[in-house]
Amino acid sequence: MAAKRALPLWAETNPAERIALIERVQTIYAARSEDMAKAISEEMGAPIDLARTRQAPAALRHMTNFLEAMKTFEFVRPLGPHAPNDRILVEPIGVVGLITPWNWPMSQVALKVIPALLTGCAMILKPSEYAALSSTLLAEIIHEAGAPEGVFNLVHGTGEEAGTALVTHPDVSMISFTGSTGAGRAVLRGAAETFKRVALELGGKGANLIFADSDDQAVERGVRQCFSNSGQSCNAPTRMLVERSLYEDAVETARRVAESIEVGASNLPGSHLGPVVSARQYDRVQSLIEAGISEGARLVAGGLGRPAGLNRGCFVKPTVFADVGPQMTIAQQEIFGPVLSITPFDSEEEAIAIANDTPYGLTHYVQSQDTERRKRVARRLQSGMVEMNGQFRGAGAPFGGVKHSGLAREGGIWGLEEFTTVKSVSGWG
Repeated sequence: MAAKRALPLWAETNPAERIALIERVQTIYAARSEDMAKAISEEMGAPIDLARTRQAPAALRHMTNFLEAMKTFEFVRPLGPHAPNDRILVEPIGVVGLITPWNWPMSQVALKVIPALLTGCAMILKPSEYAALSSTLLAEIIHEAGAPEGVFNLVHGTGEEAGTALVTHPDVSMISFTGSTGAGRAVLRGAAETFKRVALELGGKGANLIFADSDDQAVERGVRQCFSNSGQSCNAPTRMLVERSLYEDAVETARRVAESIEVGASNLPGSHLGPVVSARQYDRVQSLIEAGISEGARLVAGGLGRPAGLNRGCFVKPTVFADVGPQMTIAQQEIFGPVLSITPFDSEEEAIAIANDTPYGLTHYVQSQDTERRKRVARRLQSGMVEMNGQFRGAGAPFGGVKHSGLAREGGIWGLEEFTTVKSVSGWG
């Protein structure tokens, strides 16, 4: 295995050399950002302007954040004044297998490849078969930047074949996987035989708690965030929980916003929604919309079929359901399409209970002008992340979930730590 042969020398390089490599990668990537945006748009259907402004630049932001984290990252650490001759060595875990999804291809790839390189790991990247173009372009960029032979390796294939080969290979020390919760279970089972470390970033069913004292833009902001990237984001706020006194107004706002959103081809400029990634995903979203209707949710906007004027392709109507019971299928299952469910609540306690009543725990959202309430609710929400009043997480914040949403944290210091192991040494000096 090329990665196994390359590991010893790469693991021993000075961190400054690895930092310099990523700086070169960043420079070349920036120069080829238009190529990357076009590749992403072509492979997974993101509208070209979204690919240019958010999809492709996400990798550059991650590179900047990891380089910043490296400024204070220590690979040799003191244990403490009680043990002056002890050191904790932070070492690369070894050869890592990286399995990434199609929905934010370069964001997810960068969250794994960059910290693995910076900490001294060698790697094999297997991107989604629906996002092969962007990863192939990244491989060219890393090669041009001067990565030593065998340190970065790219393999294409399905999860069932190429993914399983990585997960079960005895020379792979760690698997970092982003994808569905069901596939994550399969990764855990496959890795168990060889006792690999497994880092999982899985699905979500984010609740957006909108209290009566929320700001005037809270509902519209939540609808647009749910539908962004055609609803294909694991941290999307797909369940809008609205305090009863605001409920009908919120439903009407959601209807108005959904009906104002245009859907169209990915190669057209503009802020419209593109298609979902594949016919298989289109069929899944349609089946879940049908489940919402059959289980008695009130269809407010959108629904089955393609938007008007689009008679072919994997285009989904921006869909809003109201009066969604917490145990309905559309409130419990991750849809990964532009579908929003709205549920009323009568008290803070009830809102928290509904929010926590799914197997997932990735990102929840809170909208309120009451600072103490926001803090109180954030502490009780069962999720790896809470975003409040439209404020996005800061640079280098950890990304990851609890419950069925994952077992790892990506980004910043936490993302570097994922790819390391520690060795305790006494009698150092």
